[in-house]
Amino acid sequence: MTHGSDIGRRAPSVSPNRLKLTVVNLLLLSWGAGALPRFLAEHTGKAPAEIRLGYLNDAMLPYEDAEFTEIDRYRLIDFGYAPETITARDIPSATAFAEILDGLDALYVCGGETFVLLDNLRRDGLADVLVEKVRAGLPYIGLSAGAVIAGASIEPVSTMDDPATAPDLTDYRGLEFVDTSIIPHADGRIELFPPELIAETVRIYAPRFDLTLLHDDQALLVNDDATVLVESR
Repeated sequence: MTHGSDIGRRAPSVSPNRLKLTVVNLLLLSWGAGALPRFLAEHTGKAPAEIRLGYLNDAMLPYEDAEFTEIDRYRLIDFGYAPETITARDIPSATAFAEILDGLDALYVCGGETFVLLDNLRRDGLADVLVEKVRAGLPYIGLSAGAVIAGASIEPVSTMDDPATAPDLTDYRGLEFVDTSIIPHADGRIELFPPELIAETVRIYAPRFDLTLLHDDQALLVNDDATVLVESR
């Protein structure tokens, strides 16, 4: 975990004693996806084209008319995967969501607007189904917003994303796969999230939350009883 005075430093590992391990197959990305192919190969035993990879896109829905919304999905295609787009907002029931997840080898949750993503998953108990399936072994890959919701709380990214995009969302607890709050893009390389904004986020929220600052070329990997920061360019 990293707090304000540690911005910019790189930790080679994260102590398992400081992260509560509640899943066995978890990869949390900030932006770089270099760690993804090995993760999926190890946890599915399949070639990329054979992997049934769900692509949950709700975080991108507020930007659906923007050109950049497909970049993440196209990158998965470039890796050789055939992602199946899933929109939690359009799923009629928790039962239907469970059936979708049961048909997958892994789930990829893309980046975008964190509050919209969690709000759509909270509707009709979809988040509870997702937690159940991941804790039962479904590999989960979350990028940016998808990584944030996997943590203890999404409140600390209120400086980066807009809570007003999901006005009905009042419970900011994450899915709690790890007992920390993820702050992606923490090296300030992306124009929207400069170092000053990251520092302000830490100043406001570090006193109340345990924060993990994730650089854009890093990933948080959780496997069985090990939790480490790995390179993911």
